[in-house]
Amino acid sequence: MKKQALISAIAASAMIAVASFAIAQSASDVQTLRGADVDEPIGVEDVFHQDKQRFTRNYRQQPPLIPHTIEQYQIDLKANRCLSCHDWTTAGERNAPTLSMTHYMDRDGNQLDRVAGTRWFCNQCHVPQADAPALVDNTFKSSGN
Repeated sequence: MKKQALISAIAASAMIAVASFAIAQSASDVQTLRGADVDEPIGVEDVFHQDKQRFTRNYRQQPPLIPHTIEQYQIDLKANRCLSCHDWTTAGERNAPTLSMTHYMDRDGNQLDRVAGTRWFCNQCHVPQADAPALVDNTFKSSGN
C-alpha cells in the first residue's frame, strides 16, 4: 500500500512539474534577453577599431598585443595564418616582427626548426589590441608608470 502511494505521489509531482513548465513557456510576457527570436539575426555595432600604433606593455613578460585584425585568420591543428608573416623564415621579407625564440623550443628546452606545438595557437596568449573602456572599474597601474 505504501509503495503504491509513493508511486502515485511521484507521478503527481512529475505531472505538476511538466504542467508548470508548459504554463511558463506559454506565458505571453516572457521575453528573450536578446530581444529577438533565436533565428532572427541581430546586427552588432562595430564600435572599437584596431589602433595602428602598438600599445606599450603593461607588465613584465606581457605577451605583445596584435596591432591588426585577425578576424578571418585560420588557426587550427592544420594551419596557422600568423606564421605566414611572423615565422622566422618569412618575417624579414614581410617586414613583420619575428616570433621569440622561445616559440621554437619544446617542453624540455630543445631548439626546434619549427614552432613548438605548445606555442601553435597564438591567440591563447596574444589578442588584438583595442582602445576600449574597461568592462569593470579597477585601480590597475602599468608597471611603466
